[in-house]
Amino acid sequence: MPWYSGDYPPSYKNQPKEIREKAVEIANALLQDGAEEGVAIATGLKQARELLTSHKEKNSRTNHTKKN
Repeated sequence: MPWYSGDYPPSYKNQPKEIREKAVEIANALLQDGAEEGVAIATGLKQARELLTSHKEKNSRTNHTKKN
Protein backbone atom coordinates (compact mmCIF):
# COMPACT_ATOMS: atom_id res chain seq x y z
CA MET A 1 0.00 0.00 0.00
CA PRO A 2 1.65 3.25 -1.07
CA TRP A 3 1.66 6.15 1.36
CA TYR A 4 1.30 9.87 0.83
CA SER A 5 1.30 13.09 2.82
CA GLY A 6 -0.71 12.61 6.00
CA ASP A 7 -0.95 8.86 5.48
CA TYR A 8 2.07 6.95 6.68
CA PRO A 9 2.93 3.84 8.67
CA PRO A 10 2.31 4.09 12.43
CA SER A 11 6.02 3.52 13.11
CA TYR A 12 6.72 6.86 11.40
CA LYS A 13 4.34 8.74 13.70
CA ASN A 14 6.88 10.19 16.14
CA GLN A 15 9.57 10.94 13.58
CA PRO A 16 10.48 14.51 12.63
CA LYS A 17 8.58 15.67 9.55
CA GLU A 18 11.62 15.73 7.26
CA ILE A 19 12.58 12.15 8.19
CA ARG A 20 8.99 10.94 7.88
CA GLU A 21 8.58 12.50 4.42
CA LYS A 22 11.85 11.04 3.14
CA ALA A 23 11.06 7.64 4.66
CA VAL A 24 7.68 7.60 2.89
CA GLU A 25 9.38 8.49 -0.40
CA ILE A 26 11.93 5.69 0.00
CA ALA A 27 9.37 3.13 1.19
CA ASN A 28 7.08 3.89 -1.76
CA ALA A 29 9.97 3.41 -4.18
CA LEU A 30 10.80 0.08 -2.56
CA LEU A 31 7.17 -1.03 -2.84
CA GLN A 32 7.21 -0.17 -6.55
CA ASP A 33 10.30 -2.36 -6.89
CA GLY A 34 8.43 -5.27 -5.31
CA ALA A 35 9.65 -5.15 -1.70
CA GLU A 36 7.38 -6.44 1.05
CA GLU A 37 5.57 -3.76 3.03
CA GLY A 38 7.36 -4.47 6.34
CA VAL A 39 10.76 -4.40 4.68
CA ALA A 40 9.90 -1.18 2.83
CA ILE A 41 8.79 0.52 6.06
CA ALA A 42 11.89 -0.45 8.02
CA THR A 43 14.31 0.25 5.18
CA GLY A 44 12.68 3.58 4.36
CA LEU A 45 13.04 4.80 7.92
CA LYS A 46 16.62 3.60 8.29
CA GLN A 47 17.76 5.12 4.99
CA ALA A 48 15.93 8.40 5.62
CA ARG A 49 17.69 8.78 8.97
CA GLU A 50 21.07 8.02 7.40
CA LEU A 51 20.55 10.38 4.46
CA LEU A 52 19.36 13.30 6.54
CA THR A 53 22.04 12.78 9.19
CA SER A 54 24.80 12.75 6.58
CA HIS A 55 23.24 15.76 4.84
CA LYS A 56 23.19 17.74 8.10
CA GLU A 57 26.78 16.75 8.88
CA LYS A 58 27.88 17.83 5.42
CA ASN A 59 26.12 21.18 5.78
CA SER A 60 27.60 21.65 9.23
CA ARG A 61 31.12 21.10 7.90
CA THR A 62 30.45 23.46 4.98
CA ASN A 63 29.08 26.18 7.26
CA HIS A 64 31.97 25.77 9.68
CA THR A 65 34.47 26.13 6.82
CA LYS A 66 32.76 29.27 5.53
CA LYS A 67 32.99 30.95 8.97
CA ASN A 68 36.77 30.55 9.12
